[in-house]
Amino acid sequence: MVNVINLPGTVDVGVGMTGVLVLLAVVAAATAFGVWRRRIGGRLVAPRRAAGETSLSRDDLGHDLGARATLVQFSTAFCAPCRAARQVLAHAARTTEGVQHVEVDAESNLDLVRRLGITRTPTTFVLDRGGRIVRRSAGVPRTAEVQAILDEVATS
Repeated sequence: MVNVINLPGTVDVGVGMTGVLVLLAVVAAATAFGVWRRRIGGRLVAPRRAAGETSLSRDDLGHDLGARATLVQFSTAFCAPCRAARQVLAHAARTTEGVQHVEVDAESNLDLVRRLGITRTPTTFVLDRGGRIVRRSAGVPRTAEVQAILDEVATS
């Protein structure tokens, strides 16, 4: 039992040891989730084939595909990480011959967003020269990983 001394002008909030333990458990769980989310965010992974969509065309994107590869970024107007993703992908496109960076406004292309199973922005797709989706990322992709995938796509 906790002895509480109420000073004049104070209110007894009645937070016992159980409340403190629950609070600590919630903070620990939220911290673990944040660390996990940060660790996996931006990783380029092979797309889930069960999602159905395996390629994108000029008609889908409204832009020509790159001669070697295309980096497709789905963004929204108020997405802060989208700016960082734009810089990474634009740099990769500028420094790699035959690579095109296409940014798609997710809010204006909801049918395509639903078709591709996009649940957060930025979401990036790496397409080969034929428009086949070879990698997918949710979050800001890492520069070295983007370059390695582009090198892999160029040789296949």
